[in-house]
Amino acid sequence: MPHADAGLARSRALRLAWPIGVAVVGVVAGYLLSIGLSGYFVFLAVSAVTAAIAILGLGIVTGSAGMIALCQLTFAAVGAWVVSLFNVLEVPGGFVVWLIAGGLAAGVVGILVGLPALRLRGVNLAVVTLGFAAAFDVTLLQIQFPGSKDGIPVLRPEGFSTDRGYFFFSIIVLAVCGLVVFWLQRGRWGSSWKAVAFSERGTASVGQSVQQAKLTAFAVSAALGGISGGLLAGQVQLPFASSFTPLQSLALYVLAVMSGAYLIDMAIFGGILWVLVPELLKRWGVPQDWGFVIFGALGVQALTSGTNLGQGIRNLWWKRADRRAAAAREAAKADAAAHPAVVEPPVEASVPTLPTSAPRPASGEPALSVTGLTVRFGALKALDEVSLEVPAGSVMGLIGPNGAGKSTFVDAISGFLPQASGAVRLGGTTLGRMSPTKRARLGLRRTFQQDRVPPALTVDAYVRFVARRRVTAEEVAEVLDFFGCPPARTRLAGVDVGTRRLVEVAANVLARPRVLLLDEPAAGLSHEEHLELGARLREVPARYGMAIVLIEHDLDLVRTVCSTLTVLDFGRVLASGPQDEVLADPAVIKAYMGETEML
Repeated sequence: MPHADAGLARSRALRLAWPIGVAVVGVVAGYLLSIGLSGYFVFLAVSAVTAAIAILGLGIVTGSAGMIALCQLTFAAVGAWVVSLFNVLEVPGGFVVWLIAGGLAAGVVGILVGLPALRLRGVNLAVVTLGFAAAFDVTLLQIQFPGSKDGIPVLRPEGFSTDRGYFFFSIIVLAVCGLVVFWLQRGRWGSSWKAVAFSERGTASVGQSVQQAKLTAFAVSAALGGISGGLLAGQVQLPFASSFTPLQSLALYVLAVMSGAYLIDMAIFGGILWVLVPELLKRWGVPQDWGFVIFGALGVQALTSGTNLGQGIRNLWWKRADRRAAAAREAAKADAAAHPAVVEPPVEASVPTLPTSAPRPASGEPALSVTGLTVRFGALKALDEVSLEVPAGSVMGLIGPNGAGKSTFVDAISGFLPQASGAVRLGGTTLGRMSPTKRARLGLRRTFQQDRVPPALTVDAYVRFVARRRVTAEEVAEVLDFFGCPPARTRLAGVDVGTRRLVEVAANVLARPRVLLLDEPAAGLSHEEHLELGARLREVPARYGMAIVLIEHDLDLVRTVCSTLTVLDFGRVLASGPQDEVLADPAVIKAYMGETEML
């Protein structure tokens, strides 16, 4: 074990060190460029850096969080305006302090602009952000930047006042921004952005506030835009509104979508394109406004194909890596076949078999108690006075024919149907009108029939995000191995839906909730995987200290895993209690007589 701990420590140190190493290499390269480029190209390089930082921010709100924001240069204008104001007022601290203040001010504005995103999405959100950009542009034309009328230039940071020095300074700022974004993307905020982009319901069900995820994405994105604008103010020293028009924000958004700006290297590439395309058009004698047409065409291609440039490059890389790994495995198998080793015969089969008898019901205070739960959809009563108890430390099966109200029950219990009436108690706590997020944080978790596992994450990032607590690498590895999931570093985009469902179950189990609602967790699994999952679920209550409510079409799996059963039929409880008694109930037998699909 000491050797394993040392290996894990080295792995963590490497993960921490390599992005810093990349940033240092980038800064060194920037310094070499600052002394090697001619004066005009130094100016263009600063423009590319400022654009890259703005696009990096767009990559968060658009690429990671999946929201449309068409006002990034408006946030840049806020940052430039604050830097100009602090310069006129000669605020102590110099340019670096002014730049940070501009970024913070833009972040606050980003939160205010992001508030409509809590209720709007898609085209409606795009219209709101574009309208904000247009309104701010008109305002900016009226008030102008502080010091612009009097010709007061923005003072650059001490020691970086020349064009070459300022370019090197901008490279340092870009490196710092890149590191911050890198660590945020791999932390809880980054996971919440990717999760909310894929499924808001899935995000709320693990205890993450959807509102917080959206607002933090807008805030960080706007702050980066503000820093970009502050750098631009220091570059030109007399900023004007013409540098921050809504049309330019729209073009920047399209460029971010096309390049895949949620990837840091592609955001830098987008910044280079932002400067390179107009410059090439200028040299070819073509009006530079045609650059917007080119960016628009590239953006349309990215949106219609569903794959941006950065993701396309990575997909090719990953395919090559997967082929190399597969070839290595085949070579290892061939070598093992050619040189068989003498091994002891296996003691037992590798695939566990389900026991023939049902587990014994647990005793004590119920983990979940439901009384008189009723849900109406207009004139339709989907649930009618449903009452049941889930014993602590048990696996209860919830069964019934299609349309019986099982999914409605799970939605109502987990807080996604606020119109539900009745009483729900989790342990000794009455849930009342609590949101899904609060219920999840109290210890009521659920999985979904549909795939709600964001493919943009790795297995490790998803499991840690869902757990909502500090977990060690050993804990993650243990629960993944227990449920037969792929290794922690596996990309979720590269596994099938059935495997993602296993990862979803494992992640929620690692969260150690009081009650876990599993909505058809075995869908998409093979027969052997059914057996393995059933054997594991029997062990979960004692091993991880929780109760489980299992909704599953495989009646054999339900029979051999669940200690108690509740049968729903037309939104009412047909029978509830120990498994043997429920299955022997004449009403249950009559309800299912002759049916080929029991659930």
